[in-house]
Amino acid sequence: MTDDQELTAIARTIVDSNSYMTLGTADADGMPWVSPVWYTPEAYEEFFWLSSPGARHSRNLAARPELSIVIFDSQVRMNTGQAVYMSAVADEPVDAERERGLELFSRRSLAHGGREYTVADLEPAGRLRLYRATASEHFVLDPDLRPDQRRRLDLKEAR
Repeated sequence: MTDDQELTAIARTIVDSNSYMTLGTADADGMPWVSPVWYTPEAYEEFFWLSSPGARHSRNLAARPELSIVIFDSQVRMNTGQAVYMSAVADEPVDAERERGLELFSRRSLAHGGREYTVADLEPAGRLRLYRATASEHFVLDPDLRPDQRRRLDLKEAR
């Protein structure tokens, strides 16, 4: 297995085995904010989550849809951790894309002991919105690279 194949397998395992990702957003003035959200991945390219449109990260994304994402296991011993870092753009999917994202999110929610979500949960009177981040870049730590230890990888799966 090549280094890229090994690092890609590590990155996919991190995405598949964790439940929370951290969103790095910024408001219209550039003030940064980070937020953990429970997510559902799709083909290592799309990441769905539910949030209140009034949450600070949601308001930031409405003003500036570009974001960064990191997924990592915070339970590992010091100096043994690995993470997946991403550059992405967020949106609120509509129509068929919203239904698809909601179905994916609900399937994972049910598998983790949560509940099913419906369009009624997202209607204007609802307190939640479905968000999607589409990743344009993926990176993982590569201990052989110095000084910047991140290596860019292509995690996307063929659909």
